[in-house]
Amino acid sequence: MFGENLRVLSRQYPSVSKLCRDLGINRTQFNRYLSGESFPRPDVLHRICNFFNVDARILLEPLNELQVEKGVLNHPLIADYVGSGMTDIPQDVFPDGFYRFSRRSFIEADLIIIGLVYVFRKDQHTFIRGYEAKEAMRQQGLPVDPQTREFRGVVLPQEDGIGALVAHHKTMATSFNYLSRVASFQNHYWIGYATRTVRETVTGLRAARLVYEHLGNDTGAVLQAARSVGFCGPDELIPYHRKLLQLDRPFA
Repeated sequence: MFGENLRVLSRQYPSVSKLCRDLGINRTQFNRYLSGESFPRPDVLHRICNFFNVDARILLEPLNELQVEKGVLNHPLIADYVGSGMTDIPQDVFPDGFYRFSRRSFIEADLIIIGLVYVFRKDQHTFIRGYEAKEAMRQQGLPVDPQTREFRGVVLPQEDGIGALVAHHKTMATSFNYLSRVASFQNHYWIGYATRTVRETVTGLRAARLVYEHLGNDTGAVLQAARSVGFCGPDELIPYHRKLLQLDRPFA
């Protein structure tokens, strides 16, 4: 059973030789583990378990019985409502790669914020990662170091699009995004809205229209978009972004 489990775990690595180097295990000895000819010492087993994020039950039990998803979203009370469906997002619905986004600023309502995020898949889930613009952080009196600026999120399938729960480190400042695809010639735009978890105030917004433009992994397009990250006026906005944001129409 251990050899079979180890073979399954090893399939995600294109090179067994590199895997052995990363594990610090002799290739010949590793092959003996795979064939079931021998078992690892306790210290080597501990190293293997830590590397693959499993426990010592891989010696005796099938891997598919051990890989039970953990975390609050997969708690039995809500797993069938939130957790189990979070893997069902095909690439043609929301593909991997870089996205340029724009929305009205939550802080300065007469300005537009432009940002860049990266969407990727890992362990059958779809994630978002990005960094707040330094200028936006400074205006709120917040540090501009990478850890404070970074945000990450998980994408959830919705009936007519996708949703994303996004937060900063240790869930300081959380937002929810909803996006649905725009029918267009190039078919790489999404429109929706973003909301933030703050108290109601006389000034400032808590919800605003949101546009995502898929750039894929085109290095030139990504670098060009990165240079425009930050605040801009409506007239400086990319025309099609401006059209989709409908800045002259209140968000409802």
